[in-house]
Amino acid sequence: MPISPNQGSTGGGTTVTITGTNLGGATAVKFGSKLATITANTATSVTVTSPSGTGTVGVTVTTPGGTSNPLSFFYVGAPFKSSLSPDSGATAGTNTVTINGTGLSTATAVHFGAATATPTVVNDSQLTVTVPAGTAAGPVGVSVTTAGGTNNGLSYTYVDGPTLGTPSPAAGPASGGTAVTIPGTNLTTTQSVTFAGVPAPFGVIDDTTISAVTPPGAAGAVDITVTTTAGSSTSTGGFTYIAGPGI
Repeated sequence: MPISPNQGSTGGGTTVTITGTNLGGATAVKFGSKLATITANTATSVTVTSPSGTGTVGVTVTTPGGTSNPLSFFYVGAPFKSSLSPDSGATAGTNTVTINGTGLSTATAVHFGAATATPTVVNDSQLTVTVPAGTAAGPVGVSVTTAGGTNNGLSYTYVDGPTLGTPSPAAGPASGGTAVTIPGTNLTTTQSVTFAGVPAPFGVIDDTTISAVTPPGAAGAVDITVTTTAGSSTSTGGFTYIAGPGI
């Protein structure tokens, strides 16, 4: 006489179906000592709503013909989430987030605001999930749904991708060392600035301004690329290296 699912929330409310033979006219289904609510019954199955409980209990079905042997049902507590990393990313989604906590082994869904994604369970204390697209930049609540219920408490921030304006100055010596101000938008989470692919020291002044110091480069126009947690933006030919004099 199989039982499906064989686990559910300690708070009860799980829809459970018990299959077997001679189950028609069931008068009682017990989870341990507690009665479950019967919602459907045929000769080969009984569907019930589980009562609250803890640990592992025996489930029995009583019909006019007697009481069945017990089947094991496992009560699972609600998950606990301790951390989420990274806690921000592009509004378009697609990046991978790791969630740590306890009671995560039965996770079936992770909700980012109104959007839902299916996680990959690593073990009972960790899962990974691909972030779904957000509707707008800003923070959303993150919740995990398991057999034990749903737990909230974490936040994820969607960030719009960066845009770049015209750097100033737009030219400097090929030897490097020019302090360049780069205007734009959504620059707060800048992770790197490169000139022709070469990393440059930088500082974030505010969400619309970055200051960077040019590394040495070959003479000519080069691209400036700024990478944030939400993606990258490139100013094509945004800076021109000028060769030094030769005698």
